[in-house]
Amino acid sequence: MIDATARVDPAARIAEGVSIGPYCIIGPNVAVAENCTLVAHVHVTGHTTIGARTVIYPFTSLGTPPQSVHYHGEPTRLEIGADCDIREGVTMNIGTTARGVTTIGERCFLMANSHVAHDCIVGSNVTFANDAVLGGHCEVADFVFFGGHCAVHQFTRIGESAMIGGLSGVVGDVLPFALVRHCPSRIGGVNVVGMKRRGYTRADMHAVRTAMHMLFDSAQPDFAARIATIEARFAASEPVRKVLAFVRDSQPDSLCPLRRQG
Repeated sequence: MIDATARVDPAARIAEGVSIGPYCIIGPNVAVAENCTLVAHVHVTGHTTIGARTVIYPFTSLGTPPQSVHYHGEPTRLEIGADCDIREGVTMNIGTTARGVTTIGERCFLMANSHVAHDCIVGSNVTFANDAVLGGHCEVADFVFFGGHCAVHQFTRIGESAMIGGLSGVVGDVLPFALVRHCPSRIGGVNVVGMKRRGYTRADMHAVRTAMHMLFDSAQPDFAARIATIEARFAASEPVRKVLAFVRDSQPDSLCPLRRQG
């Protein structure tokens, strides 16, 4: 089902059940999986693949070259998973040769005017509110929520089920399950709503909250010792183990800090 006003390159791979609405433009290296809907005025270019049943709204631009001075036309890629909901004005760039691909997982919801830059890795079930933007090379785990008008600095890592508050400016790696606010961003607590939705208990939330405070406890100057203490105390806590695994993959000075009361 391709509208007469759409321009679809003959080399593009369009699967069964795809609906391409008025004034869409689809380039030659694009692959659209089955039962996708491109509502109208959608621009897809570059080496871009779109997963099944994804819906894309007007004025979205996907697969354009990365906004990087290091890119010189190499055939890099953009890969979007199945069942995504991509609203008006969203932009996503292909990768640079540094990674070669920008990746979006499944069941992601990108609201109007959000942006995913080159070489980002975005997990599944991630929500971007209006105007939420990622710099290049960011890594975002599953079930993250980005509030409206927030911005994430390049090369930043966001742990699973973190919530980034609206208008936040994120310049450090955000722990899993953390609630982050302000600019520059600080951890203000635990993402209680997100943890509840995933079936975590009050005990899980309390363990994560306590572990976060222990991790940033300046009374213990040895960071490795803090981790060892948390690991011993919460050995049975699955979410705390995820927090510690995230910390081990980050440098201590790269972590988004805890907001101190007072």
